[in-house]
Amino acid sequence: MNQKFDLLTIGDVSMDVFMLPEETETLCQLNSKECLICFSYGDKIPVRNLEFCLGGNAANNAVGTTRLGIKTALVATLGGDLIGNQVVEILDREKVDQTYVIQQPTAGTNYSTIINYGGERTIFSYHAPRSYEFPVALPDVAWVYLTSMGETFTPFYNHFLNWLVKHPNVKLAFNPGSRQLRVDISVIKPVLERCELIYVNREEAQKLTSLIDTYGDEKSLLLALTKLGPRTAVITDGLNGAFAFDGLKYLKVGVLPVESYERTGAGDAFGSGCLSAIIKGKSFSESLLWGAVNSASVIGYVGAQKGLLNERDMITWLERAKSSGVEVVEI
Repeated sequence: MNQKFDLLTIGDVSMDVFMLPEETETLCQLNSKECLICFSYGDKIPVRNLEFCLGGNAANNAVGTTRLGIKTALVATLGGDLIGNQVVEILDREKVDQTYVIQQPTAGTNYSTIINYGGERTIFSYHAPRSYEFPVALPDVAWVYLTSMGETFTPFYNHFLNWLVKHPNVKLAFNPGSRQLRVDISVIKPVLERCELIYVNREEAQKLTSLIDTYGDEKSLLLALTKLGPRTAVITDGLNGAFAFDGLKYLKVGVLPVESYERTGAGDAFGSGCLSAIIKGKSFSESLLWGAVNSASVIGYVGAQKGLLNERDMITWLERAKSSGVEVVEI
């Protein structure tokens, strides 16, 4: 079958602004169990640095997979405002296909303000009210990556599930967002049951499975995820690396010894790197390494996309991982 695209990436897109406040203007007890960023009420707070970046889980995946040589089409609903137009321009530069991107003239576009402080980020996220439009005709593809959407996602998901029934050979990778995790699990259960591969972080995995305190018992957490439907589960866990279960083996991949500058998009980078390798026919273990090095590159930059690797740089980073002793091991 001659397919124009390898992958459809479905979900939300946003514009992100990153602010780095002057540390002398903040009050934070880093040795406290609960760390709060505090600003003096009514003050004008100096900002040391300001950067605008394209974001949103779907955009991060679409850009990440496209850079790695995957023919990806983005399926998203944008506003017809200035921010929406800027998003379209950036996607054009990244060579992401926008055949199935819909701009609604009267709607706004998602926007986030992110405060960087002490190596961590605090996000103010605005999801513009919208009614998601399901494209009239989506192409037949090998893979679909379904990720976060806003509060009105349910009708779109229902249309998507009906589309999957008509395309039984499509493999589905699922990365649920905060809105999908807040609803009763029965709402997303049909997606989980149709899922080939799920990407979540530890907290999200625990929420989906109702398990708690799973440190040291990653096998149980992975197994519980697959019992919800997905054939393969991947759990990212920050400095602890990532854990995976493909139905046969429990695996772990470590993290590269690189300094983190800003961690936004680390999980999305892992997902786009790993899925790109799978689509290219790499082994599951090598695919996990692709995810690990893509994530390591992203955290060296501000924003979720600047550090996303291309195919040429991926080779260099895989060699770096090998020389650092980072590998995939069975647990």
